[in-house]
Amino acid sequence: MWINHQPDIAMRSLRQRGFTLVELITVILVLGVLAAVALPRFTDLQAKARVAKVQAMAGALNAAQALVKATAMVTIKQCAAASGQSVVLEGVSIDLNHCYPQALGSFSGGVLAAANITAAEGWFLGTAGGATAGSALRIDLIEAQTPANCAITYTSPASLSAAGVVAIDTSGC
Repeated sequence: MWINHQPDIAMRSLRQRGFTLVELITVILVLGVLAAVALPRFTDLQAKARVAKVQAMAGALNAAQALVKATAMVTIKQCAAASGQSVVLEGVSIDLNHCYPQALGSFSGGVLAAANITAAEGWFLGTAGGATAGSALRIDLIEAQTPANCAITYTSPASLSAAGVVAIDTSGC
């Protein structure tokens, strides 16, 4: 016995032409929830990357000042002198304050040159620093939300018994 199923197929295709309104609203809600959860995490990752960049450069400054101090000690510099001395690291002359790099307000000759930090890496001089003992230099991260509060400060030693101080501010990254 043969049965014609053609009318059933035609009726079924008429009933299943698309999604119901409930299905569409459900998909939109799920996508909205996913976007609301993912977007803040993405922006938080950018801030964490900026904080990590500041911390990495602070580490580079600490390492550079230790290397400059060791080089000065090996070359028998007079660390009691507040200025007027220098050491050469990889062909770059680094000016000294008590055998530590000076906080010069440029990307050459002082602590920034010793750490090989350049403006091309997204840094700019927030505070000029100086050649005298105890001078402070602040470099700000250009891409930060508040560059002055996403910065590194280096203070050259004010006396023979002190070391250079590296401080970071990541409140505006």
